Amino acid sequence: MGIIQQFERPMVRGGVLIPGLPVLPPGVERHPVPGGGSRAVAIEAGDVITVVDRAGLQLCELVFFDPEGRSDPARLGASSSEEPTGTRDILGSDEVSARRVRNALEKAGFDLAAARCIRLFGEGSPAGNSVSFTAEGPGLLIVAAPGEAMAVDSQNAPTDLVLYVRRARPAIGKGRRPPPDPLADPLIDKNILPGQAFVYEVKKGQYIQVLDVQGRECSDFQALDMRAVEQGRIAAIDPTTTRSLGGELYPKPGMFARYYSVDMQPLVELVQDTCGRHDTFGLACTARYYEDLGYPGHVNCTDNINRELSHYGLPTQGGWPAINFFFNTMVDDANAINMDDPWSRPGDYVLMRALTDVLCVSTACPCDVDPANGWDPTDIQVRVYDHHEEFPRSIGFRMTVDADLQPTKKTAFHECFAQHTRDFVEYNGYWLPNRFTAHGTIAEYWACREKAVIMDLSPLRKYEITGPDAEALMQLCVTRNMKKLSVGQVVYTAMCYEHGGMVDDGTVFRLDQNNFRWVGGCGTSGLWLREQAEKHGMNAWVRSSTDQLHNVAVQGPRSRDILRQIIWTRPERATVDELGVFRFTIGRIGDFHGPAVIVSRTGYTGELGYEVFCHPNDAKAVFEAIWEAGQPYGLTPFGLAALDMVRIEAGLVFAGYEFTDQTNPFEAGIGFTVPLKSKEDDFIGRTVLQERNAHPTRKLVGLDLVGNEVPSRGDCVRIGRAQVGQITSAVRSPILGKVIALCRMDAAHAEEGTQVEVGQLDGLQKRIPAVVVRSPHFDPTKERVKGNYA
Repeated sequence: MGIIQQFERPMVRGGVLIPGLPVLPPGVERHPVPGGGSRAVAIEAGDVITVVDRAGLQLCELVFFDPEGRSDPARLGASSSEEPTGTRDILGSDEVSARRVRNALEKAGFDLAAARCIRLFGEGSPAGNSVSFTAEGPGLLIVAAPGEAMAVDSQNAPTDLVLYVRRARPAIGKGRRPPPDPLADPLIDKNILPGQAFVYEVKKGQYIQVLDVQGRECSDFQALDMRAVEQGRIAAIDPTTTRSLGGELYPKPGMFARYYSVDMQPLVELVQDTCGRHDTFGLACTARYYEDLGYPGHVNCTDNINRELSHYGLPTQGGWPAINFFFNTMVDDANAINMDDPWSRPGDYVLMRALTDVLCVSTACPCDVDPANGWDPTDIQVRVYDHHEEFPRSIGFRMTVDADLQPTKKTAFHECFAQHTRDFVEYNGYWLPNRFTAHGTIAEYWACREKAVIMDLSPLRKYEITGPDAEALMQLCVTRNMKKLSVGQVVYTAMCYEHGGMVDDGTVFRLDQNNFRWVGGCGTSGLWLREQAEKHGMNAWVRSSTDQLHNVAVQGPRSRDILRQIIWTRPERATVDELGVFRFTIGRIGDFHGPAVIVSRTGYTGELGYEVFCHPNDAKAVFEAIWEAGQPYGLTPFGLAALDMVRIEAGLVFAGYEFTDQTNPFEAGIGFTVPLKSKEDDFIGRTVLQERNAHPTRKLVGLDLVGNEVPSRGDCVRIGRAQVGQITSAVRSPILGKVIALCRMDAAHAEEGTQVEVGQLDGLQKRIPAVVVRSPHFDPTKERVKGNYA
């Protein structure tokens, strides 16, 4: 987007591009406004306000209050005003951003009922459209992106706006950012300058936030059991014990979130983490470290920790074991521990909850002689919140490296599945069930093969593609022929870059002549569509509807029996019984008055199955109707662990495993999605794919392995000493009674019957004999998908 690029650019330091640290012009602030949400920002006289419609077609309302509480759009230079109906609807809802804006209005004593607004964008607004105003005086600006709940067969999803404020009188200083607002009213709010440490007491149940204010700054953290401190003993977090009990390099929000002492007592647990890259291997920096580098007398974190803890009569240590938040270390192939610049961005943080009374110490690391702090030590903010606050578990998610941070979300079906399990894992920015307590992965697997299952697939990315050039855009960007796609039809396809590497795989729904819906695994596919529309000057809009359409999959031999009982369709629409493979229908739950749904005969299990899409507001009613109807048929909840088993048996590919941007569709085993003969129109990557098809170098094949050991993704496949392939996915198949794998194999050795060996340990010291077989391993003719069961 041209206007966004005027404001935002990636940092360049010494000629090196650092997109993780975006640079705004001096005095410019950036405030994202979520679709269906709002934002309140204090404004001063002379400030230049610019609002950008990122995806297009999004209505915007601007409400401006002067210091006396008068709502006067003329103070922004507007000649007319309207009722802020959309803003009022948002602020009367439970939407997350609405609570913050309501609080801002209440504190100021401003009355929205008497307000007027400036209305921008809306119908016909192109992606990247922008409007600017100059404030004539100070006040409070509210920016809203109104939108109604999107019907399943509609495409009016509210999308994000971006607000930029160019300050007339920017803050004076070295360009350092102030700390972001607290998550709640803090009990402690301490800024730690680089080269300093801070010790503080935290009661059981209270929350500790360690925040990297400027980005790329490490903070050593320790928590000591207060009962031991009172006895003059040290019982602190032990990284080795923590790694051993958690089974990972360091805890993360979810099932394995706790930090333990050496006697295996949990001291704190991680609740939120927006960075996701820390260290538990190294000590807090020590005097000896700097001395060995030739910097005697360099201030260091261990000495700072010793000094602060001496006030509690605790003994000193030559090197403090610590949780080194934001410190970026890695182990290389030679087992050496290396470091690089931290991953943390400005405002990134970790939030912990004390599991007992603890004495904590936090530092702002002073290291300026290596990349530990990006060569520029900065400040750390520590905040403590009371136990009565509620903070959901969250792992920070960014769709792309330069995208806005999003907390892990619960799908609209989350509470329905949470009645059956506590085992949730983060996937694509959402919590999804992994396995179910009363069933287990194997039981879930057999329910899918023999009866029916229901699983949450809401994190799949949905994008609405509309406009006169919608078909032309899709014809350009996906490999399948959109001209042959009928209304009511779905097609599975690949999306490729110019070099033939895959952007994503997914399905395209044709809702009308100029109306398409893309459902894929990653959000970058939608961004790619939008970029191509802009690049080629097409009259088409690409808008995300992921948060407006949540979906469950109902899969298995009895899935049709279940859904036919509860899905009502109008006479001109196909019933569940009439739905062919890769077709969809629009209906309702129960009868004419029930919640609206789209039911597609699609799935990711290799079984007869359907996906049911609805608005999040209707998710509970949809789930309960399916669940009740499914009980006589043995309907079982289905998690990601069991899904991985059935999809490998069925030869269904997964992003990051069977394909990446370095893998073309032929190498990923989905060459059938590239109809080079029947699709005459050009599409992105076509020329390269023609060459790859004519002269293949790699091919996805199946392997049958000897024994019961399941290889890992990335294990090498060899003939003699030469590596000829790599495992992409593997599983012990219950229905086949053997270990099977998907493998990306050199084309010269991809013939069925080829004897190979899967290398483990270093790839040479342990070999598992295997043979190349037909893929998919199970039901290769897709009879079960067609509903043909023996």
